[in-house]
Amino acid sequence: EMRTTLDLPAPLLTEAMKLSNHKTKTAVIISALEDFVRKTRISGLKKYKGKIDIDIDLNTLKKRK
Repeated sequence: EMRTTLDLPAPLLTEAMKLSNHKTKTAVIISALEDFVRKTRISGLKKYKGKIDIDIDLNTLKKRK
């Protein structure tokens, strides 16, 4: 963990807490950071859409479960 001091717009943080139902400011910020990282990684993968030929049989995959 890392302690840090941030200057955040109070109305934005308050709204984020209401919308997310998180009880603490820390939880809201962690959730936002995790969401940002996830979306950025997905965006990075999208550049490969249609460029990689993967031969996957969905029926075979379903049977493996």
